[in-house]
Amino acid sequence: MRVLYVYCHPLPESFHAAIRAEALAGLAEAGHEVDLLDLYAEKFDPVLSEEARRHYHDEAVNQAGLEPYIERLRRAEAMVLQFPTWTFGPPAMLKGFFDRVLMPGVAFDLSDPAHVKPMLTNVKRLVGVVTYGRPRWMALLMADPPRKLVTRYIRWLTGGAKARHLALYHMNVAGEDKRRRFMARVRAEMKAL
Repeated sequence: MRVLYVYCHPLPESFHAAIRAEALAGLAEAGHEVDLLDLYAEKFDPVLSEEARRHYHDEAVNQAGLEPYIERLRRAEAMVLQFPTWTFGPPAMLKGFFDRVLMPGVAFDLSDPAHVKPMLTNVKRLVGVVTYGRPRWMALLMADPPRKLVTRYIRWLTGGAKARHLALYHMNVAGEDKRRRFMARVRAEMKAL
């Protein structure tokens, strides 16, 4: 299976980098073809410029400059989104990626605004690998936007891909054992993808 692994963390020595290493090992063990899209390493520009916003709905020009990212998205049969939760949402870099790339003509068909249709139907599996600095009860109190982003919105854009959300809550106080168990779970889930 062709897997687009969208990774969003700025620090190469972070716990997220360790999670990513385990996830990629699990995907390799299963024989998947992985396209690692490291937003920070690739220096993705998350800013939706004034000009890009003016042409957002014009499918003849709205993809200009983003073609390589769009092609990678269209080739994917599965997508993994790995990111930390900051201010109870995804990092600005990932939000900017969504704002710029998940557009009309790519992620959804807006030709009939009353009946918008998903266009990422090539994606059959979707996995979110997300960490939270706060406990689960607080994420739930805030309605857990990262979970909904993966299991509802992005899933809707795929036309209903099988979706999983792997979460490590309260990681700021998680001990070594809890972190290792989470990494092992991520690796196992990737291997079973």
